[in-house]
Amino acid sequence: MFLTVLFILYLCAMIILDVAMVVSLLRPGDERRQLVVWKASTCTLMGLVGMLIIEIIKGFVTGSVDMINPFVHLTVAATLYLGFSLYFKRKLGG
Repeated sequence: MFLTVLFILYLCAMIILDVAMVVSLLRPGDERRQLVVWKASTCTLMGLVGMLIIEIIKGFVTGSVDMINPFVHLTVAATLYLGFSLYFKRKLGG
């Protein structure tokens, strides 16, 4: 029972993180905020491309191609974006 509640809370947190990422990308701001969003987006894209390359190599090595769960992919993107945006906000200010 406890693990079920914990899992539901985790899913809710990831959904909120996904929505926050989309809102952050769409919200306009000054030049510094745009630079933070641009750098965080670029690093997130590099991380996702790296993840996909690892999945392709893993598929060639094992001989089986597994579909990537879209929710997992979106959650990884949102987590990377959150981490990079916090890093660049601290580094660039704002």
